[in-house]
Amino acid sequence: MAGMLNIGLTGLNAAQMQLNTASHNIANAATPGYSRQTVVQSTNDPLFTGVGFFGQGTRIDTVKRQYSEYLQNNVLSADNRRAEYAVYDAQISQINNLLADATAGLSPALQNFFAGVQEVAANPNSVPARQSLLSAGQSFVARFQAMDTRLSEIRAGVESQIASSVESINGLANQIAELNQRIVIAQAAGPNVPANDLLDQRDAVVTELNKLVKTSTVIESNGQMSVFVGSGQALVLGQNVNRLGVVSTPDDVERSGVAMIAPNGVAITLPENLLTGGELGGLLAFRRETLDSTRDQMNRIARQFAEVFNDQHRKGVTLEGALGSDFFRLDMVTAESGDPALAPAVSIANDNLLTNDRYRVTYDSAAAGGYVLTRISDGAAVAPADVGLEIEVPAGAVNGSTYLVVPLRHAARNISVALVEPRDVAVGNPVSVSAPLSNGGTGKVDGISIASVDALATSYPHFASFGMRFDAASNALVLDAGPFAIEPSPASFNPATDSSGKTFTITRGGEPVFTFEFSGTPADAARFEFKPTELGVADNRNAVALGALQTSKTMLVDGAGNDTATFQSAYSQIVAQAGSKGREVRAGMQVQETLLRQATDARDSLSGVNLDEEAANLLRYQQAYQAAGRIMSIAQRLFDEIVSIGR
Repeated sequence: MAGMLNIGLTGLNAAQMQLNTASHNIANAATPGYSRQTVVQSTNDPLFTGVGFFGQGTRIDTVKRQYSEYLQNNVLSADNRRAEYAVYDAQISQINNLLADATAGLSPALQNFFAGVQEVAANPNSVPARQSLLSAGQSFVARFQAMDTRLSEIRAGVESQIASSVESINGLANQIAELNQRIVIAQAAGPNVPANDLLDQRDAVVTELNKLVKTSTVIESNGQMSVFVGSGQALVLGQNVNRLGVVSTPDDVERSGVAMIAPNGVAITLPENLLTGGELGGLLAFRRETLDSTRDQMNRIARQFAEVFNDQHRKGVTLEGALGSDFFRLDMVTAESGDPALAPAVSIANDNLLTNDRYRVTYDSAAAGGYVLTRISDGAAVAPADVGLEIEVPAGAVNGSTYLVVPLRHAARNISVALVEPRDVAVGNPVSVSAPLSNGGTGKVDGISIASVDALATSYPHFASFGMRFDAASNALVLDAGPFAIEPSPASFNPATDSSGKTFTITRGGEPVFTFEFSGTPADAARFEFKPTELGVADNRNAVALGALQTSKTMLVDGAGNDTATFQSAYSQIVAQAGSKGREVRAGMQVQETLLRQATDARDSLSGVNLDEEAANLLRYQQAYQAAGRIMSIAQRLFDEIVSIGR
């Protein structure tokens, strides 16, 4: 009877463990990261007798979770990319909303500004029209400043989120280390006694960590997990944690980097391209690929627009007949991240050569000019003239001192209207031409375009008048004796073939001063007088030239040195690039969401709790429990019968 009773007891215990496990599964059906647990059951060693082996019931070997590392890694991979795309999409949508806004974008402000230029061209002597242009200019620069402020706010938000993500990563790393310790203690009985619930908790923490940054894990023989980020930097080694930190980058004082903090406190900055995936990877990629590019291009448009407009404005004359000055004001380039007292003097020599690159100036008395200029993007040493810069090292420079130079930094933020008085708008052309009524023929000078205001005269615009005549014998234009010359020389003009118009250049000392177009059929000795434009004349020629800048290609110099885009098209490229990247990110996010659902479904088909299945198991285990109890009851009755016989 004892054997039967013992067999029934083992069955009763086994059924009870099965019921407990099924109940535990049901209770945790909605617990995130929970893996379904099953009882591993086997038979006890049989008892040998002379007639064979007789069973001794059952035993519980272990309780294991239904888990596949392969399926879990698929989920982690898809979720990591989804999190990266999701945070990228959330950030880039802010830029797309800013750039493409019909009222807040740059396009309407640019159109309003040139509408003001056209109004002045139509009414060159109108002071109200000039004042309206200044007001349009104020609105235009205010739009630049507002957009730069918004981009700065987005950048500040990204920097804050990077710091928050790093803090969260450190917190999750500490949790993994603590769970490692608890798992080692819980599994001290041996590898066949897994701490299922603790393992699920650790996997759930790894899942959260994986949403922040791409991770790889290694399970050690004692059950501890080591976690690595980047290109293999150890974040968690067993129960030890290497903390991440946010540090300032030496190449950009406004930019934070992520560093691994060594046990001795030394911060080792990790390259951005190694920290991929997850929210942190998405934030770093957005800042690197879209935010920095958008700000740099906006700064470049602001500076080049101001320089091109100023250059043409300086070639005109004001209502008072004075030399045109800068219409827009831009701050000088400054050197950063060094001793301000010994910072190099940096100026822009050629705007057409400017790029969005950043440079490092390193003082070296043995080098030409006392410094070495290095382009940060590729580490190449460059000559200042080749990148459009002029650099001067101050006295007292210390060898080895370094300074960061960002030529286009804050151009959009600091652009402003330099003019205050509407009469100072340079609308007229400084050079006028007249012809005496005695001229014969139909010869005409038109299209005067100033090339150099400095070469015209030291007292510009009040230069000394000079004349030009047509010599029919040589079919050429001839200047009066004086400091000016005409090119090409001889200035051939054949009325029979050139009457539709031919362009000539007036030079001084070999330097171009202005160009003009000569057309018609002039009579022999027909004269033309070049003289300063008189005060009060309704001259709109420079205003027309300013207005023509709206549709002129003055931006985005190609490899051959040719401008390839107008202001509007250059801005449209920024909008198009951000929009295209936004669509790419949105599509990538949708793909990853689909892959995540598929990977999650595959994992849950193994590890997830099916309530219907567990309910059926409860009935099955209940019946097993009742049957085992029935065995014990029968054994008890048989024992009672034997006892009663003995009485």
